[in-house]
Amino acid sequence: MPASRRSFRRSIRLAAALVLLAGCASTTPIGDLLSDASRYNGKTVRIKGEVTKSVGALVAGAYQVKDNTGTLTVVSEGSSPPPQGSKIGVKGVFQALLTLGSKSLAVLKEQSRFKP
Repeated sequence: MPASRRSFRRSIRLAAALVLLAGCASTTPIGDLLSDASRYNGKTVRIKGEVTKSVGALVAGAYQVKDNTGTLTVVSEGSSPPPQGSKIGVKGVFQALLTLGSKSLAVLKEQSRFKP
């Protein structure tokens, strides 16, 4: 096989590996978001956990996601919230609303969902 063809195949394999790695972006523990809210405020983050509460209609709503470090409210616009008990991953913009001492009240404005 010619060297140029081997080089091309290596390039394709490398590109495929990078695409797979990009799809596996890490999630941030909810406790980290809440304990260092100023660091994450306004940033796009990914969380995963179980839906513990869910309210809303067909096109908007809110739900809480709990992992083993904390619970965060997710605001959903454009899609109905997932049912309580669902395992979910969420990508969105973190917004710290209020911080008192080491405790923060915050929300995640949902951009997309993924399977955890």
